[in-house]
Amino acid sequence: MNIDMKNIRPYGDTLNDGAVQLSFTLPVPAGEEAKEAAKIMATKMGLEDVSVVYMADMGIGFSFFVVYGKSTHSVDMTVIKVAKVETNVLNFYQVNDYIREKIGRKVSIVGACTGTDAHTVGLDAIMNMKGYAGEYGLERYPEINAYNLGSQVPNEELIKKAVELNADAILVSQVVTQKNVHVENLTNLVDLLDAEGLRDRFILIVGGPRISHELALELGFDAGFSVGTLPPEVASYIVQTLADRF
Repeated sequence: MNIDMKNIRPYGDTLNDGAVQLSFTLPVPAGEEAKEAAKIMATKMGLEDVSVVYMADMGIGFSFFVVYGKSTHSVDMTVIKVAKVETNVLNFYQVNDYIREKIGRKVSIVGACTGTDAHTVGLDAIMNMKGYAGEYGLERYPEINAYNLGSQVPNEELIKKAVELNADAILVSQVVTQKNVHVENLTNLVDLLDAEGLRDRFILIVGGPRISHELALELGFDAGFSVGTLPPEVASYIVQTLADRF
């Protein structure tokens, strides 16, 4: 298949047909008028040949829609540059060997869901012994002391615990993102560390569904990991970064 990387379009039934599926909610009661409003909305978004294939009454004057359409736009993949974590990913055994050979002591990592965030699924996938997707969590690594502080941990408490445990790295998980509360909370953590002269003491990592490495760097973190990240990826970054700082 000959694909023009300078002219990438969505794919549905045939290459470059531009076909997309879009879902959204409108604050109007379900009905023919609402369906037409959804069609007009999708058209104004730049889609052609729009059809509303599903409508559901969400109650109290709200409706949910699924629409099909064709995008007229394309993307030039050759000019895209994305900030991402550049680390040689080691497996469970290689990480532990690396720590023994390059660091010579156990690595201490403290993790928490901070602020009002009570969603620990992502944090547990990385930290807990059982791990995720067949990969052991950091608690299982014999050369890592991993401390999972759980959910709704104030930034001040996280910093205090990291100092108390002489942590090498702080791992923050943020799932709640309404009104960009995650940005505010993460910024506050960095500000507190700066104010106490502790920022350079820790490798600072954040993960979550709306986290990118680029955003993490903008907020003053060392690295950002999004959905699908596995424990060895985080462990590899931490131990190699730590070794480079010696």
